Amino acid sequence: MSPGIYIIDGARTPFLKARNGPGPFAASDLATAAGTALLVRQTFAPDELDEVILGCASPSPDEVNIGRVVALRLGCGHKVPGWTVMRNCASGMQALDSAMMNIRTGRSGLVLAGGVDALSRAPLLFSDAMVRWLSGWYAAKTVGRKAAALHSFRPADLAPVLGIMKGLTDPVVGQLMGQTAENLAHRFGISRAAMDEYAVRSHRRVAAAQDGGHLGEIVPLIDRDGMLYKDDDGVRRDSSVDKLAKLKPFFDRKYGRVTAGNSSQITDGAAWLILASEEAVQRRGLTPVGRIVDCEWAALDPAQMGLGPVHAATPLLARHGLGLNDLDAWEINEAFAAQVIACLCAWDDADYCRDELGLDAPLGRLDEERLNVDGGAIAIGHPVGASGARIVLHLVQRLRRDNLARGIASICIGGGQGGAMLVETV
Repeated sequence: MSPGIYIIDGARTPFLKARNGPGPFAASDLATAAGTALLVRQTFAPDELDEVILGCASPSPDEVNIGRVVALRLGCGHKVPGWTVMRNCASGMQALDSAMMNIRTGRSGLVLAGGVDALSRAPLLFSDAMVRWLSGWYAAKTVGRKAAALHSFRPADLAPVLGIMKGLTDPVVGQLMGQTAENLAHRFGISRAAMDEYAVRSHRRVAAAQDGGHLGEIVPLIDRDGMLYKDDDGVRRDSSVDKLAKLKPFFDRKYGRVTAGNSSQITDGAAWLILASEEAVQRRGLTPVGRIVDCEWAALDPAQMGLGPVHAATPLLARHGLGLNDLDAWEINEAFAAQVIACLCAWDDADYCRDELGLDAPLGRLDEERLNVDGGAIAIGHPVGASGARIVLHLVQRLRRDNLARGIASICIGGGQGGAMLVETV
């Protein structure tokens, strides 16, 4: 194996729940705030970075190459390249992997990499019918043609298309991400009660982590009105199975089990890590907090996309001779409660392991006391571009906090993919 890539430090913003309108921060604001707080405590200047790589699944039209925008706003100067990557839900993890590859090939030695999204600012779009009408209206040069265009106008064409809904719909299988979670619930017989119980546990674990000071990677935000945002604000401390049971299924309203309460939240947030080569660590006298040992990507049926962590982490385990519970800690991004539970079921299912993974026997049951011990995206939220970086950052923080050695961060990816990273402390 190639030498691991050192993690020097990391930081993220609070994850702020979308509340029926644009949030207080644009995506570049979030990434700049987290990056500034992270870089100001380093022994090197921002313009000493070799490059900045930022994952973003939904950049706004005025921040298209948001990696370059943020690099300039961070004071990296004109000569530090900044670029953007997109692998849907794993965009932040892809940024880390891209940084690793450039470090391993010697093209870079010190890289700022992470992810961001401000999903509350996802656009409202005109329908195709409305766009065609507008095109005809602007093309009409005479009074008669404009009158004809007005006569053909249909008020229903003004109904906006939600950009977030289009983005969360798989264009190949035509299903919303939540519908793919319903597929997994049906495949593995996961009950509504099991999903709701998992969701409640996520909220309780995040609340306990907040109370215990276990989310130290968060740096506070202050908006233009002076309002302070210091914590993930989607956590429901009063969540209970009884309350969640009152919610109606959202994606399959007649037969479904997946609700807004047992799904991840639409959220705004950013997360960064500083990665370095061994040579950069020695030359600059840096003190690493961890190491990314290895990374794996996998693909599967888009309609079963939530099982991506199983397909990515399994070959990673095999390559290093590890079993599920040989890891001290796991972070699996909680896109949906059904999706995480399905991953646990798949590893413990002989037929699935044989037919889908080519294994002779099931890997067994992952000890859930090792999994997402400080909660996950159901309570924290899932700003799509940032989540892959967040789970790697929190994994290394958790390993150091509890004096543990190694863990895996894994994520499912819309479109039918999965990503996994093996991390260890130094």
